[in-house]
Amino acid sequence: MRKLISLLVALTLTVTCLAFTACGGKEKVMIYTSSEDYVITLLEEKLSEQFPDYEIKVEYKSTSEIAAKVLNEGESTDCDIIFAQEYAYLEQLAEADLLVDLSSTYDHSIFTEETLNTAAKNYLLPNLKVGGAVILNNKVLTDNGLTKPTSYEDLLADEYKGKISMPSPKSSSTGYMFYLSLVNAWGEDEALEYFDGFAENVLSFTSSGSGPVNALSQNEVAVGLGMISQAVEKISSGDTNLEIVYFEEGAPFNLYGNSIVKGKEADEQV
Repeated sequence: MRKLISLLVALTLTVTCLAFTACGGKEKVMIYTSSEDYVITLLEEKLSEQFPDYEIKVEYKSTSEIAAKVLNEGESTDCDIIFAQEYAYLEQLAEADLLVDLSSTYDHSIFTEETLNTAAKNYLLPNLKVGGAVILNNKVLTDNGLTKPTSYEDLLADEYKGKISMPSPKSSSTGYMFYLSLVNAWGEDEALEYFDGFAENVLSFTSSGSGPVNALSQNEVAVGLGMISQAVEKISSGDTNLEIVYFEEGAPFNLYGNSIVKGKEADEQV
């Protein structure tokens, strides 16, 4: 709950900046986010309460979709605020000069050095840190006579063929998080060689980071590479089949931030 409140505070600051620096009486604010449904529901509810004079819509899109849409449409996009976007994508948007410089508006010194370790640090407010883990469905493992994996190398065994789900590193920041983690641990050549073999056992590379956890919860796969928070949510909701494990390389993580699309801070037509 404390983390969720922190997210809300960060977003509230961003919306406040948009509202009070704009010209005229704007009535609509469009927010793009890759957050979970329950977060979107809470944000819309709380922001509508705090800003009753604004029509605030929070729309879900994957991290890659958000970046692609804003890059393609530029300042003409209907997106005003980007909420909880992975740093690498915000770096692309900042490099394309599509984000508002917030360095003179907010005191970034309150954040840790690790939190601002990005070329886009002047263009974002840190939002959250998302951790990943290998998640097991012990029922599917038992039903298929599979041994419980204890390392990434174990997942190359033929017995796991078609029993693994992972987000695609090409379209999901969660998938890229796992790829980058192994690059950092092993080096790029070894990581790429590993994924060539690992891909043979993957049932599907999902476009969304939530795909593997959903597949695990539906007993479609035995192993999923996904977000810790989503697995915890499923387990807390009663899915006793799931188990979170960590291999020797540790838990990969991503940092996410909030930004304002350039031009939107003074757009009377929003």
